Amino acid sequence: METSRINDPRTPPGAPAAGCDVVTVPARQGLEAVDILRRGPGDAVGPVLHDDGGDTLGFLVPPGTAAAWDLPGSTCTETDGRGATLAPEPPVAGSDWLLPPGEADLATDPAVLREALGEAARMIEAADSCR
Repeated sequence: METSRINDPRTPPGAPAAGCDVVTVPARQGLEAVDILRRGPGDAVGPVLHDDGGDTLGFLVPPGTAAAWDLPGSTCTETDGRGATLAPEPPVAGSDWLLPPGEADLATDPAVLREALGEAARMIEAADSCR
């Protein structure tokens, strides 16, 4: 799997400036990470998007995260302040909130998310090797 940093062309240029970057991962790993984060101390997970096909989850992280994101198997989309906003409607067509704004922190801490995604990947690998 590859890691990439991209600018999302679907993000309208007139969107509000208070945006977040989005870390996208396969749904299975993302759901495990959400469980890990929710079991931790406090509210460690921010708003999370899922696509209608159920193939991916997107974690909202602070703007600027994409510049240093390098976790294999994930993508961090830069929004340059134009992207994901914490509105009741999902910011990307064809998506919906798994954890909507208001029920979660403003954004997931990238270091905490990286750790949870790593733990989730190890759990999935262990489970798959038992088959």
